[in-house]
This record gives sequence, C-alpha cells and structure tokens, in this order.
Amino acid sequence: MRNLLIFITKYNAFFLFLIFEIASFVIYVKYNSFQKASVINSTNQITGNLYARTDELKGYLSLREVNDQLARENALLRNQLKSSKYIDTVAHKTVVDTIYKQQYEYIAAKVINKSINKRNNYLTIDRGSREGIQKGMGVITANGVVGKIAFVGEHLSIVQSLLHKDSRVSGMLAYNKEIGYIQWGDDMNPRKALLVDVSNNAQPKIGEPVVTSDLSLFPAGIPLGKVSKLKAKGAGFFLNLEVALAVDFSKLEYVDVVVNKFANEQAGLGAQEKKGDE
Repeated sequence: MRNLLIFITKYNAFFLFLIFEIASFVIYVKYNSFQKASVINSTNQITGNLYARTDELKGYLSLREVNDQLARENALLRNQLKSSKYIDTVAHKTVVDTIYKQQYEYIAAKVINKSINKRNNYLTIDRGSREGIQKGMGVITANGVVGKIAFVGEHLSIVQSLLHKDSRVSGMLAYNKEIGYIQWGDDMNPRKALLVDVSNNAQPKIGEPVVTSDLSLFPAGIPLGKVSKLKAKGAGFFLNLEVALAVDFSKLEYVDVVVNKFANEQAGLGAQEKKGDE
C-alpha cells in the first residue's frame, strides 16, 4: 500500500492530466450532437465486429459437433431409402400385398486415422462392437464405396480401404448392367482403379458410371467411379477398364457403416454353392 501511494504521489501530474483529458472528452462528446453520433456509430461498428469475430470463433469451435450431427442425420436418412429395404410381396388370389422391409441400416462414424500411399491402406473409425460394428461390413460415404470392416474393437474399428491389393467389390456398368469387379491397380494411384472381367460384349463409354451390383455386400447402385479409359485385357473374352474412383480418400472425414441384415444368410448360401461346385 505504501509503495502504491509513493507511485501515485510521484506521478500525480500524469494521473491528473489523464483524468482531465477523459473528463474533457466526455463533456465534448456529451454536449455536441455531431461528435456524440460519430462516437456512438464508431462504437457500434467496433462492437459489431467483435460480436462477428466472436460468433465466427464459436462457430469454428462447434464445427466438429455440427459435422457429427450431420453424419448421424445422413445415416438416418439412408435408412429410409428404398434401396435400403427389400420387398416382401404376398400374393393371395388377386390380392397383392407389397411391404417394404429393412435390409440395410447405416451407422455414422468419424475417420480418425487413414493412409493412402501404401500398397495396403486402412482407415480407423470411432465406432466398434459397442455400436454393433462387425467384421465384413461395408463402409461408404455420400460419394461412394470406401471399403469393408477388417478388425473390430470395443470402441474402434479398422477398415480395409478400397486402396488395398486384396480388396474386391462387385461392380457393374450403369448403362448396360455388365458386371465385373473393382480392384486397385498396381500403379497405386489413389484416384484410379480397374473394373476387370467385364464381358467382351459390353460397349462401355468413357465417363459411364460404375456402381455396385446386386452381388456385392453393398446396396446396389452405390457409386464406385466412372470409366476413364478403355483397355482390353489380353485377347480373351473379357475387358479391363480403368475407373476414376468416386471417393477422394485423402479427404475422408465421415463414413457410414452398412449393416446388411441378410449378410450371414448370403454368406451361408455362398459357402454352400462353393461346396457344391467342389
């Protein structure tokens, strides 16, 4: 306290000058309408700018929460699509009762780690067995196919990306429905893949969409990419087409895990068919 008094006494002239200046400014503004309006206008502009910057900061800080909410809403909307359901039709004499039943459901997830520059690439998502994730489930985004679940933990799961040497997805040309399968090329280009074993009778066009077929673990019609180059595979009866992938894997942030309610049944029938062939 003593030091404070000494400081005030030593610089009393400065403090008196400051007080008089503030008082003069207040009186000047208060009793002059033009200056008063100018000060109020300037103050409002400064306050408005501060509010705008504060609002931008709040918006930025809440961006992740908003994105999470949008991802959940997108998953709910996907669950309502007709492509996520199957038709259960019961015919009795002339009465036909058609009911849409759920075949596919979607679980929104955030990508927390990923790679795109290796021969075998994976993604890590923030959903696991607690949310119903199981090995083998498909993973998509609004743009197209991402891959399938390879490993599942309680809280996290690892996705085998489409950019993986062992990834295979049944795809078809959107216009003429010729079926092949998508695999990643040996050149390791993260934006390109190959649609192989397409019938030589097909007449694909540059730019033709390639989508998932009914033979894949995904709902039919999910984008895989577009034909970017026509390239014959040897001299056989099949074509090998270059496809520009629909998904930019370098920008992945949110995905949807596809829950196919018929997955076990389809896998069981596939195993029986394979055993019968042997």
